[in-house]
Amino acid sequence: MTAAALAGLRVVDLSTVLAGPNCARYLADFGANVIKIERPDGGDSLRNMGWRDPADGEGLWWRLVNRNKRTVALDLKNEADREVFLRLIDEADVLVENFRPGILERLGFAPDVLHARNPQLVITRVSGFGQDGPYAHRPGFASIAEAMSGLASITGVPGGDPMLPPFALTDEVTGLVAAFATMVALWSEQGQVVDVSLLESLFQILGPLMTVWMTRNELQPRMGSLLPYTVPRGVYKCADGKFVAISTSSDSIAARVVKLIGFEGDDRFATFAGRIANREVIEQEMDNWFASRTQAEALAIFEEIEAAAGPVLSMQDIETDPHYVARQAVVNIDGTPMQGLVARLSATPGAIKWRGRAKDEDGDSIRRNGWNE
Repeated sequence: MTAAALAGLRVVDLSTVLAGPNCARYLADFGANVIKIERPDGGDSLRNMGWRDPADGEGLWWRLVNRNKRTVALDLKNEADREVFLRLIDEADVLVENFRPGILERLGFAPDVLHARNPQLVITRVSGFGQDGPYAHRPGFASIAEAMSGLASITGVPGGDPMLPPFALTDEVTGLVAAFATMVALWSEQGQVVDVSLLESLFQILGPLMTVWMTRNELQPRMGSLLPYTVPRGVYKCADGKFVAISTSSDSIAARVVKLIGFEGDDRFATFAGRIANREVIEQEMDNWFASRTQAEALAIFEEIEAAAGPVLSMQDIETDPHYVARQAVVNIDGTPMQGLVARLSATPGAIKWRGRAKDEDGDSIRRNGWNE
């Protein structure tokens, strides 16, 4: 049996809710030995957030985000439990925590204290605004980062209010950023602190919007599904009430789509600049073209001309979509369906061994044997 890529990596997950636990989840998926530490009084609040399994009432968020981790309940203000924690730290490679800056220090576990015991430890600190700066000690949540990163200001319909995304976008992105940064730190082969913030993780993925502002004095407006630099692009309603999304982010694809809707040879639409200048004309014709065809008909034509298009799918659609099925993008773990692995490795593939466990399920074993399973 091929060893997992991160087999032998030891990770203490002291974080709660989403971004930090997501970081540790990605490491666990690829073989890291992850021990999840929770408070004895109630555990991680993610256990009680959102949807629950109707069969036993257990939180579905919990099962996904804390899969592949062993669990132990420790009170870090209790001397015996503190000693258990420090024994784990002594042999750990990574600590993931997302307390508000300063709380780890107040508990007596400042990075210099932990590094004195384990100089090679990578301490990944996930917070709302980072470990320093004027906002560092503010409570940080995904919605606040989405508001303050610039995302909400460009999200919504023209003339409408700013909008937040309808899922925990920032927590998901930050989990990936933190996992990446942790692996970079491990590659350096030296103990250090990794400072990851919700705000900067989301700000990072917004492309050149800050560059555009500071060089051209332009702000991207709220445009619904449209983009200021690609025309046509958006979501279009078909004759059967279903929707298709399309993108023409290359001149060659745009030319084929422009030809399709009846503008072949029209110099107004030959360049990105020309299409942007004549956006309203193109978008009106796009609306008309899709409105006269069913979703299946429209997708077949776009496939024939080799232009990028896809149906707007719900979770109900995704459950039976042949591509999702073929790629095993949805897996069933102990009776709980969830997303599969985030990436495929040909030589050292990851694996999902179990869903998020009960609080302190591995407590006795961890207290007795530490990292040995």
